[in-house]
Amino acid sequence: MCVARAIPLGESRMLQSSKCRAVAAAESLPGVAMPQLDVDRVHTVGRAIQENVARVIVGKEKVTELLVAALLVPGHVLIEDVPGIGKTMLAKTLARSLRCSFQRIQFTPDLLPADITGTNVFNQKTADFEFRPGLVLAQIVLADEINRAGPRTQSALLEAMEERQVTVDGVTHRLPEPFLVLATQNPIELEGTFPLPEAQVDRFLMRLAVGYPSREEERTILHRFVESDPLLDLAAVVQGADLTALSRTTRAVHVSRSLENYLLDITEATRRSEALSLGVSPRGSLALYRTAQCLAALRGRAYVLPDDFQELLVPVLAHRLILSSQARLRERTLEEVLRSIVEPVPVPVEESWSEKAH
Repeated sequence: MCVARAIPLGESRMLQSSKCRAVAAAESLPGVAMPQLDVDRVHTVGRAIQENVARVIVGKEKVTELLVAALLVPGHVLIEDVPGIGKTMLAKTLARSLRCSFQRIQFTPDLLPADITGTNVFNQKTADFEFRPGLVLAQIVLADEINRAGPRTQSALLEAMEERQVTVDGVTHRLPEPFLVLATQNPIELEGTFPLPEAQVDRFLMRLAVGYPSREEERTILHRFVESDPLLDLAAVVQGADLTALSRTTRAVHVSRSLENYLLDITEATRRSEALSLGVSPRGSLALYRTAQCLAALRGRAYVLPDDFQELLVPVLAHRLILSSQARLRERTLEEVLRSIVEPVPVPVEESWSEKAH
């Protein structure tokens, strides 16, 4: 059980008195490079963050795990869901658990690019211009209803997401690390909105839906928040800078040659499918590869399984696809089409996971 406290990066600790079964199994596979301490560390920190978030957010363990994976990649997340289901609370809780700065931006038609990036303001006392940081200069940013702002403002945010910096009057300002943008869209109210172009949606690592809670989960929410706000007493369990350092270690997670071929078979199948007018881009392939590495490390493994790719197909790839006109006429969803494309792709056998990728 992880304790809700900040964990110093240099501390070496095991998950249990003996190694977890997943890591022990990986050690038995020949040819797998085992960054043992790093994998244990990622798993321990990941569990600490998830358990801390669960003290406030009820029943969204899977969504929380994917958000932590996005931080490790690192990448940004688009959440498409109805209002009032805890998107803002989830972002605040994640920021508090990491001891990170948090900024919520309510996107409206009158929001300007300078509001996002910042601007230079003349200071009469010093008789010089000084930089006033924009709303995006925080470690975790909630871009609420991103499709309600104009294209120029959307582009300012998306450029900052991609470059991890903003440039004002020729001066470049680096964004803090870790840096995660959680952008939301309301799928049921589209009047007066500016839908994100497909090329810009492709810049998000994942697209998620939080979803309504179950009946018992909603009962727990009522009891948990009726007397006080648990977020006020939430303590950080890890420094944001520590998570950034751990992000680099996840690149050592092993992906066998057969699994690389499996990933490439999936992406090529989307490009050949008649149900799609646009398949997965190379950016999408890399996103699936890196996210699978981070998900495996969060679960205490130093190697990727086919199940990791399959579990991440919809959140990482679906929003990068465009249905053909025939598929739209048949009222097929992107998720249905993607799964039907991937199902016939042969899955590598277990013995091949231990083969060296290079």
